[in-house]
Amino acid sequence: MTNRLDDLPVVVIGAGPVGLAAAAHLTERGLPFTILEAGDGPAAAVRQWGHMRLFSPWRYNIDPAARRLLADAGWVVPDLDVLPTGGQLAADYLQPLADLPALKPHIRYSARVAAVTRLGVDRVRTAGRESAPFLVRLASGEDLHARAVLDASGTWTAPNVLGASGIPAHGETAAAAFIEHALPDVLGTDRDRFAGKRTLVVGAGHSAANTLLFLAELADQEPGTSVVWAIRSASPARTYGGESADALPARGAIGTRLRAYVEAGTIELVTGFSVHTVASTSDGRVEVSDGTRTIVADRIVSATGFRPDHTLTTELRLDLDPILGSTRALAPLIDPNQHSCGTVPPHGVDELAHPEPGFYAIGMKSYGRAPTFLMATGYEQARSVVAALAGDWTTARDVRLDLPETGVCSSNASPDADRIDGASDGGCCGTTASDTAVPAGRGLATGISGGLLSAPLTLLPVTTPAGGEQAGGCCG
Repeated sequence: MTNRLDDLPVVVIGAGPVGLAAAAHLTERGLPFTILEAGDGPAAAVRQWGHMRLFSPWRYNIDPAARRLLADAGWVVPDLDVLPTGGQLAADYLQPLADLPALKPHIRYSARVAAVTRLGVDRVRTAGRESAPFLVRLASGEDLHARAVLDASGTWTAPNVLGASGIPAHGETAAAAFIEHALPDVLGTDRDRFAGKRTLVVGAGHSAANTLLFLAELADQEPGTSVVWAIRSASPARTYGGESADALPARGAIGTRLRAYVEAGTIELVTGFSVHTVASTSDGRVEVSDGTRTIVADRIVSATGFRPDHTLTTELRLDLDPILGSTRALAPLIDPNQHSCGTVPPHGVDELAHPEPGFYAIGMKSYGRAPTFLMATGYEQARSVVAALAGDWTTARDVRLDLPETGVCSSNASPDADRIDGASDGGCCGTTASDTAVPAGRGLATGISGGLLSAPLTLLPVTTPAGGEQAGGCCG
């Protein structure tokens, strides 16, 4: 195998939406590449939440370079105003993209990456570092060499824990049989696990909100089904979001319908609740406590978000933000304490660069623990980074997103609706630009101000048990 950098491929980790978008841009640039996908086909993670409908329509979910390649092959563009499900995104867009003759021979499935380093150089050694190719080791033991590595592996396989202090709650690991991770198929393949049962959903993001809506629908269909929603903050306002002020009406609809179910009593809301202990009961149920209150349920859905797994790259020189785990340069732009996904500016190769030349995390993983990612943002990251790898720095640094700047939309659509149009019962209403203008190049306005995590939390007091022994892990 040659070690000359210019003769080596770019290795892309992950054949999801952003990884395949990177491949499309590499194809257009004439740069050799290899995609390593741990699953047995493209979009393996997307297919796991295939029952979910995206809140952004097709027009924001198709990468421009991928669209050009597909169009050359005769691909029929879907209705750009339709909201696809994850399954449709995978089957109607990502699978045809991966099957293109320009991409297919360069994708390896069931190829799980175990580590990324520099050939013959560990993290400490500087001499000869930049001229050494990357060494990508697979779980099978096979080694590949690369001129650059784009990590588009996402965060789906690294969910956050229930414990509010960032580590598992007491008893959480032992109670794993009762816990579902984000986005179970409540009305489909997982229905029997929830029908007629009491389910506790923990979390305040879109994953939690969507699961709550499906559970509420199940409660209408199946007697004995009940739903409890526990959040750390004192108010669900951030989960409800901008509702009718959201520039993505399907996203706004989530908050509108969730509020209605809570106010109707279908969903029992518990605020200021930080998970401290989880324990099974003698009658086969599970108890969740915050140290003061206890919720008893049959199932728990942990919709507490995701975190990046950086264990693959411990021998690379990464400049990670100590809070989010993104690059240090990107962190201030995406910090959920300051931003929603509607206020994150476009960014590219400069914000994604590490002290390790040629390594970039793109897509959801690039955001670390920030939940403010939009797919269109990942596509722009891929375009910028690939342009830089091709030596076209002017294009690489010309970062922008083509997103609507106006339009306040009604948000009363059903979660099953596949579009939101201009009909009287929903859709964009005729507002002036001055009412709803979004700064050029920023995301789709959420209709809420401040960051997603700017709401205060209810913190439990630290108590000292009898005998003066230090109390364990109360979390806020």
